[in-house]
Amino acid sequence: MKATLKYLAGIAGPSGFGSSSTAEQVTQNSSQFLPSHLTALITGGSSGIGAETARVLAKRGVRVVIGARDLKKASEVRENIQRESPKAEVILLEIDLSSFCSVQRFCTEFLALDLPLNILINNAGIFSQDLEFSEDKIEMTFTTNYLGHFLLTEILLDNMIETAEKTNIQGRIINVSSVIHSWVKRDGFCFTDILNGKNYNGTRTYAQSKLANILHAKEIARQLKVRNARVTINAVHPGIVKTGIIRDHKGLIIVPYAGSLFFIASKLFKSTSQGASTTCYVALSPKTEGVSGKYFTDCNESKCSGLANDEFEAQKLWNNTHALHQKRLHQAQFEEFLPLKFVDSLV
Repeated sequence: MKATLKYLAGIAGPSGFGSSSTAEQVTQNSSQFLPSHLTALITGGSSGIGAETARVLAKRGVRVVIGARDLKKASEVRENIQRESPKAEVILLEIDLSSFCSVQRFCTEFLALDLPLNILINNAGIFSQDLEFSEDKIEMTFTTNYLGHFLLTEILLDNMIETAEKTNIQGRIINVSSVIHSWVKRDGFCFTDILNGKNYNGTRTYAQSKLANILHAKEIARQLKVRNARVTINAVHPGIVKTGIIRDHKGLIIVPYAGSLFFIASKLFKSTSQGASTTCYVALSPKTEGVSGKYFTDCNESKCSGLANDEFEAQKLWNNTHALHQKRLHQAQFEEFLPLKFVDSLV
């Protein structure tokens, strides 16, 4: 209850910021500490928190690459950013996180630009009440929110490590998660069942994908430490923000906070700028230098669930996901050399 009242009152934590802080406020003094020519890649940057994150980073002088499914909407975001910050460099690339082929094509296009990559923000996310499958025949929400970002991070990670070595600037990866991850119990987190959409429930699957985002951050942080790489990765909970996902739920959702359930009316939702604050804080603040494998809420390091903090579970999930991507990569390479009729017979 104490944490909930602190959240509703917007009381600042150790970082000096709290739930009412905006993205502009938490980055206002960061500019003087920022190296020049930083490049940030943001998925889902055509609307909501992603668009606001892109705007604020660009305002602080960061080159922004927006990955989006809808390039028309992304173009409007770029126009708005450049209207406010005429010198801002904003690059648009198409990506559909639910398609492994699209993710691979996006990475090829990005790497062809020969840009440094200092900040990677895995922000894009969807929620579906109904069971849907991706083109790779995997449940859509888990694919988009977790599997696609896993593949994106794997492909670009060496580029980030190389950038950090060449520039002597620490790279930062941010996975956008949610407090709803704490709803997932250990016996309800079966990788195969999630992929197949077994006993599908939209809210549960969304929570599972957000738990996976935290476990991913935990395991990659461990691997980066072993490699002695100058790249950090953290997960963030943006708060309950009135974005497209919330509007799809007709403006009212149940929020777990400090172990209690609260009905939060739309007037108590965070604004988009408040929702983007934690992502921007972790991405740019000198106070998060060297911090890795942590979970942040309201611009402060916070506790995640016991399951999300389980190192064995994190390694198991990474191994399962890596094996899934390797299997599909080999299958795609195999089918390239097959006659079309034979490929059809395999489907």
